[in-house]
Amino acid sequence: MNNVIFYLASEGGEHLPLEGGNSILLPKAYDIVWSIIPFAVILAVFGMVVLPAYKKLLQEREDRIEGGIKRAEAQQAEAKAALERYNAQLADARAEAAQIHEQARERGKQIEAEAKVQAEEEARRIIASGEKQLEASRAQVVSELRSDIGQNSINLAEKLLGGELSDASRRSSTIDSFLSDLDHVAPARK
Repeated sequence: MNNVIFYLASEGGEHLPLEGGNSILLPKAYDIVWSIIPFAVILAVFGMVVLPAYKKLLQEREDRIEGGIKRAEAQQAEAKAALERYNAQLADARAEAAQIHEQARERGKQIEAEAKVQAEEEARRIIASGEKQLEASRAQVVSELRSDIGQNSINLAEKLLGGELSDASRRSSTIDSFLSDLDHVAPARK
């Protein structure tokens, strides 16, 4: 465009106004009219067909985006609720585990106490059994000692008296009297 203006300016401007007062730069009026009509038809078609379709497409995209955002918000709220339920269940599970642990600890203490009681009872039973056995052994030893002491006392009495105490009734009465004397003496030592 600059070249055309430069060319016209170098000619001295004699060609600028054309016949009928028209300029070379301005189109003729009929060209303008015939150019405006197709432009108006294209503009009308564009306004009636293309623009509504474009608006519809934009509205669909906007609805899709808003729907996606709403769905995302709903899913986020759902995920948050699920997380809260999970955390609540986890807290319940931890509380239940702590309760089970505490019950197990208490049960362990109870079992330990029961075992201790049983051990003490068993110890008492063993001690009582040992005491009974000791008493039986003592009674047996005392019985054997009485018999031996009785025999030794008869032997000693025979030696001292110089005679034999062979008579069974005499022997028995001598042993009994000696043992009764021992019974009276033995408690005094305890």
